[in-house]
Amino acid sequence: MTVNAGILEAVTSTNVKVVAEAPAMAMGTLYQTLAHSTGILLENSVTGSRNADMVGLAAANQGIMQIYSVDTITDAVSVAQIIAANAG
Repeated sequence: MTVNAGILEAVTSTNVKVVAEAPAMAMGTLYQTLAHSTGILLENSVTGSRNADMVGLAAANQGIMQIYSVDTITDAVSVAQIIAANAG
């Protein structure tokens, strides 16, 4: 059985083309994966920073609430008594 030379040439050139494109396709896939991983890394960094900012704001808010919850009238009376005792 003989094979037509045109068919043989077409199959051979197709196989060579596929083999020649394989490294370029592999590198393209590698670069795409690297870009995707870097994007996820940056997204996680931003999320972590936002979470840290929220914790800081919550802590500052809690501290301010504690400062404002102090009974200022009682403190003023106590300070006035201490001043009167030291003045007399």
